[in-house]
Amino acid sequence: MARAAPAQAVPPRTRRRDADATKSDILAAGRAEFADKGFGGARIDAIATRANVNKRMLYHYFGDKDALYRAVLTEAYREIRAGEKALSLDCSEPVEAVERLVRFTFRHFLENPWFIALLTNENLMRARYIKSMPEISGLHSPLVDQLRTLIERGAEKGLFRRDIDPVQLYISIAALGYFYVSNCATLSVIFQTDLRARDRIATREDHCVQMVLDHLLTRPAPKEPTAKLS
Repeated sequence: MARAAPAQAVPPRTRRRDADATKSDILAAGRAEFADKGFGGARIDAIATRANVNKRMLYHYFGDKDALYRAVLTEAYREIRAGEKALSLDCSEPVEAVERLVRFTFRHFLENPWFIALLTNENLMRARYIKSMPEISGLHSPLVDQLRTLIERGAEKGLFRRDIDPVQLYISIAALGYFYVSNCATLSVIFQTDLRARDRIATREDHCVQMVLDHLLTRPAPKEPTAKLS
């Protein structure tokens, strides 16, 4: 009787790739579940089903629900920080750099409603998890430094006011997009217009740019920023 061929060992590189893919699937499933149900309503069973893995595998990689939620939050912030870094603001003229940051922030919120949902849920919990995650604050430090340098460059050219606080500036940029996206449904009913319509979104994005530049510039900004939503 012929012997069965011995099973071949899985190469370490393949195992690492499979593990990375599994962890990525679990993170994506967790993100969707936490965004849809909030932390309290999210269930490990549902996350495992979304990721097409068993619970044992989920616990193996992330430990428990709390740890997975922390990982989801960290990845969410890393993603937006990576997008901001890719803008290469230091390589652009000050006015152009600010406009690019405002448009990126608005579009990131618009295109990733799960991010808005995660932040809203964490705020409803009074930052229960983020307050014990110093790595989140660490992700913001380079952005604040970059904004401070950008403001200084603009001031040296006589374009920007010198009394701008970079933290307040970023909070304002984020707020202009965050409120619109998070409240779009109710605002559409109140004002009897579809604020998700493409022309309304483009108008809002331009308005955000205009408001930020009017705050920064020593002279009024042009009435209509040239860049449009693509």
